[in-house]
Amino acid sequence: MNYRNEPSQSRQQQVFTVTRLNSAVRMILEQDLGLVWLTGELSNLAMPSSGHWYFSLKDMSAQVRCAMFKGNNRRVAFRPQDGMQVLVQARVSLYEPRGDYQLIIESMQPAGDGVLALRFEELKRRLGTEGLFDEGRKRPLPREPRAVGLVTSATGAALHDMLTVLRRRAPDLPVFIYPTQVQGSAAIGQIVSAIALANRRAEVDVLIVGRGGGSLEDLWCFNEEAVARAIAGSAIPVVSAVGHEVDVTISDFAADLRAPTPSAAAELVAPDQSARAQRLAHLKQQLLQAMNRQQTAARHDFILLQKRLDHQDPKRRLEQQSQRLDELSARLQQLMNHKLHQGERRLANLELRLQGKSPERLLAVGKRRHQLAEERLHALIAKRRDLADHRLAMLSARLDGVSPLATLGRGYSITRTQSGEVISRAAQVDAGQTLVTQLAEGQLRVRVEEVHQP
Repeated sequence: MNYRNEPSQSRQQQVFTVTRLNSAVRMILEQDLGLVWLTGELSNLAMPSSGHWYFSLKDMSAQVRCAMFKGNNRRVAFRPQDGMQVLVQARVSLYEPRGDYQLIIESMQPAGDGVLALRFEELKRRLGTEGLFDEGRKRPLPREPRAVGLVTSATGAALHDMLTVLRRRAPDLPVFIYPTQVQGSAAIGQIVSAIALANRRAEVDVLIVGRGGGSLEDLWCFNEEAVARAIAGSAIPVVSAVGHEVDVTISDFAADLRAPTPSAAAELVAPDQSARAQRLAHLKQQLLQAMNRQQTAARHDFILLQKRLDHQDPKRRLEQQSQRLDELSARLQQLMNHKLHQGERRLANLELRLQGKSPERLLAVGKRRHQLAEERLHALIAKRRDLADHRLAMLSARLDGVSPLATLGRGYSITRTQSGEVISRAAQVDAGQTLVTQLAEGQLRVRVEEVHQP
């Protein structure tokens, strides 16, 4: 006899215990969903003595309980608080004893920077896979650039720093500035356009693209794909100089070279004139040494040939021996004189050393140095005053040369209508019309008798 409330044998095989059900659901959640990224607001944050963190993550419509064990929360670089927006990476799981659905948090970061960091890593991975950052495509910077281009803000401190370094290291090096915004969404297109403009003009050999320091949001335009592709596609080698040494952007990977700061970028591209002078001096020294070696070798060959010739002449050998005897006699006499006067020289040296330590002599030397310095100062002042007077005279002459009054003084005049219109063609006037003629000194009121057109 069968009863409706008695389960069949097949139905009995599908009966779960609560423990088994919770375990099965936990495994399904963890295996099927894996790691997920999500953002939300922290709520009900608890930090017991065990070191684990327990909290809820919520948005406007829902919330979910979370647990972050101490092995993971030790890597969190900030102090979380209720109400804080965060970005987390988590495993979807189930707390079996209560049957509560929850998230096991693997990592946590502030939501603003976290989202940007996630976008940064994704773009870096994608462009890197594409080969945009390969070292094989990067070009060396020119050792002696004919001109340098700066793609940066026209009003930023980074421009001032780079110009200061370039003037110090290479004052004769031409610098072209391609001004652009370096912050905000509008900066993306402007930076791309500035790089394209520099490539079209082809007036520089190297480009510095960058700005000074700031927050991650301030520097974000240099993490955009369009800017990275413009830098990588530039025919002109590009140095990326964004922010401070700790700041890293996508532009740094796309550029041919990364500089830690804008000032360091200017140091890298500008040839140091002192180093160039040292290099030229070194080459000159090598040339002189080579010439001296050739001269020494030629002189040595000549002496060898001369000695061979002298050895074959008996008269010459006799003369040499006689000369040698005279030299030995002279040396003997010199030695005797040296011994005789050695004591006198030593006494004289001691006397000179004593005189050199005299306070009166030291005072006289100091006065002479002061006098020479004063004379040089007066001469320098006079020279600079003469140069200033000469330049003023030249500028006055140039101003006088382009003055309209000087032109009138050479006999020319300017004729106008009574309304002030300058007459340059006969067709502008009619017979009988009254005109005003401006001379170097004074004016004439004239009447047109006849008009002759070409």
